[in-house]
Amino acid sequence: MRSFPWIAAALSGALACGPEAGAQNTVYKWTDSDGKVHFSDTPPPEQAKNVTQKRVGGGEVEASQLPYATQQAMKTNPVTLYTAPQCGDPCANARSLLGSRGVPYSERNAQASPADAEQVKKLIGALQVPVLVVGASHLKGYEEGAWQAALDGAGYPRTRVPGTLAPKPVIVPPPPPTAPPPAEAPPGEASPTATEPGK
Repeated sequence: MRSFPWIAAALSGALACGPEAGAQNTVYKWTDSDGKVHFSDTPPPEQAKNVTQKRVGGGEVEASQLPYATQQAMKTNPVTLYTAPQCGDPCANARSLLGSRGVPYSERNAQASPADAEQVKKLIGALQVPVLVVGASHLKGYEEGAWQAALDGAGYPRTRVPGTLAPKPVIVPPPPPTAPPPAEAPPGEASPTATEPGK
């Protein structure tokens, strides 16, 4: 078996860069007219033989690449995590659990969004976070055993795809603040914005 030290060096360099260098790239493999095998990030020449290409890097998994069980669970029981910036360890533990299981989820900030705060109150009767919504069920506060059971019942696998990073949550930004209505002019004074046409 031949050894390719330059491949080992390239892989070591890529791994040393860490996840911040995780953009996906396309790698091409082809054989030239002399029978020599090449690997490159640029497309091969037209006369190349046995051309294959593969997307590598990134560590993230697209929904279509997730295990079938996860895809089905996502369709029937989507996961939403309600958090707040001052939530601390309970929210950090919640994110960690979802990440370790490879559960795709959307994260909503109940403190920044009045609509999300109202939804949390509607779900659990108070404004407390974290709140986990799995399909039609919801759990108040972080309790690992209860959360594991809810995710198990929804059909999510216990572990994420090996060799991948945890799915990034879909962070739902709060709606933009609405502008206050213009101030009414006191009775007897003309409004500065109201003008008659032609004057």
